[in-house]
Amino acid sequence: MWVNRWQGYKTSIETYAVIHHVIAIVIGLAAATAMHPAAITADDLSQSTGRGLRVGQLRVNKVLFLGNSITLHGPAPKIGWEGNWGMAASARDKDYVHLLLARIAKAAGGQPESKIKNIADFERGLDGFNLKDGLKEELAFEANVVIVALGENAAALGTDEAKMKFKTAFANLLNELKQHDEPAIFVRSTFWAEPAKDEIMKQVCEEAGGVFVDNSKLGGDATSQARSERKIEHDGVAAHPGDKGMKAISDALWAAIEKESMKRMK
Repeated sequence: MWVNRWQGYKTSIETYAVIHHVIAIVIGLAAATAMHPAAITADDLSQSTGRGLRVGQLRVNKVLFLGNSITLHGPAPKIGWEGNWGMAASARDKDYVHLLLARIAKAAGGQPESKIKNIADFERGLDGFNLKDGLKEELAFEANVVIVALGENAAALGTDEAKMKFKTAFANLLNELKQHDEPAIFVRSTFWAEPAKDEIMKQVCEEAGGVFVDNSKLGGDATSQARSERKIEHDGVAAHPGDKGMKAISDALWAAIEKESMKRMK
């Protein structure tokens, strides 16, 4: 009897020890996390911390941004630009890309992987831009969500020939993107409103099953430009969206993403 009782005590003590050890590990991990909280920064957002991220029924594990200087511009001291983010936000976390990524991460409960690419060369070259080579890494990324913010650097569409060239190139871009994991595509209108380009991008976007986001009035609002927020010598940089303009772009895109996520829940 005493042997059996001792064995019972021994088992209870061992079980308690295991539980105590597990609790200690959990407490240790919690303390470490508290000391080094995960901040939603540009670098962090490029690394996945989980799978199965969704906003509603919209998958957001991987988010791809394709744009021009408003999306990403490296340091250019000759024109007084020192940043390595969307021109002309005052800081990385204030450009539309990182504002939007932060909102997606908060809504999804985890940080998505992201890629950000300046493809101004596509705007300038159109049919001369090799999509498969120029976007090799971005296509292989197979994003769930693609934000396309282009048009400002393309030549003015003064002729029917120019319009057709722009339309064909833009359609080819969206169709190529669709072939890689069928992402949800959101196309942003031009910041400095160009109705001919916006009309074509809207038509092509809708034909491709994407969502067109009209923020064409922003560029005409002087308070949305960086020159209204701080002194910038270079006129080109100064005309880019400042923090207010970037937030407005992010807000418009986020509203479109939320609407699309709700639509997919029906």
